[in-house]
Amino acid sequence: MAEITAAMVRDLRDKTGAGMMDCKKALVESGGDAEAAIDWLRKKGLSAAAKKSGRVAAEGLVGVASAPNVAAMVEVNAETDFVARNEKFQQFVAEVAGLALSVGEDVEALRNALYPGTTHSVSEELTRLIATIGENMTIRRARRLEVSQGVVATYTHNAIKPGLGKIGVLVALEGASEIEALEQLGRQIGMHVAAARPEALDTSAVDPSALEREKAVLTEQARASGKPEAIIEKMVEGRIRKYYEEVVLLEQVWVHDGESRVKAVVKKAGGKLTGFARFQLGEGIEKNAGDFAAEVAAAAGTAPKP
Repeated sequence: MAEITAAMVRDLRDKTGAGMMDCKKALVESGGDAEAAIDWLRKKGLSAAAKKSGRVAAEGLVGVASAPNVAAMVEVNAETDFVARNEKFQQFVAEVAGLALSVGEDVEALRNALYPGTTHSVSEELTRLIATIGENMTIRRARRLEVSQGVVATYTHNAIKPGLGKIGVLVALEGASEIEALEQLGRQIGMHVAAARPEALDTSAVDPSALEREKAVLTEQARASGKPEAIIEKMVEGRIRKYYEEVVLLEQVWVHDGESRVKAVVKKAGGKLTGFARFQLGEGIEKNAGDFAAEVAAAAGTAPKP
């Protein structure tokens, strides 16, 4: 059996809000598997956590760029928030986002692409930037969306400059409506996506494994009521509909009025929502929880005495 450490228990408590002893028992019961432990706590009614959430621990910027019928987004990470305020770093992120419009979302292809205004690659430019600023940096990911007729709107949250911020969203809207109206709707949807964090565009796009996992948890919870299997099945169906309303963009309640469904808003506008993407800076990346005293000593050029 895997060793259950205090750090594992603390991390599970942070994610679920359950008590320390319950978290420890959940980890023991699940053999140290954190995701299985979350499910165990939920089945026992000891956790309010419904979904995984990545800890945002990396710094840098998300950059977006757009052109007629297409938009792209990149995330470039650095070690400290200080770098995000550096103009050379900001320019680099903006240039790479612009390159993604034509190169696409393959990160390796982006790294190998010619950096604008130079005779060397993006990767070489990044190496020079690292040497200049003195921090490790990396192009983590990229997305590109395109429509045949309509717009790909962009939205940047916590922007420090146009197209550069902590959260970026792309929204693909097909339609023959006036472009300006589609742009406005797309920006509103982008704000909704930034706030509501949908995981899928429609019910057919929901991750099958995530759906089965949710059904298993909900079934276990329903069985605890002691009701017949036929009733339990209907209870689970109702809760799955509720689950869709939480994670599916088109099924979510429109944050701008708190009443309409996103699909109704889009239909009324005469458009068709065909895709979206949301990047939050550093989601899913965890920094090493190092010794703070050692970090300070390293920064001062000294080492703590043993």
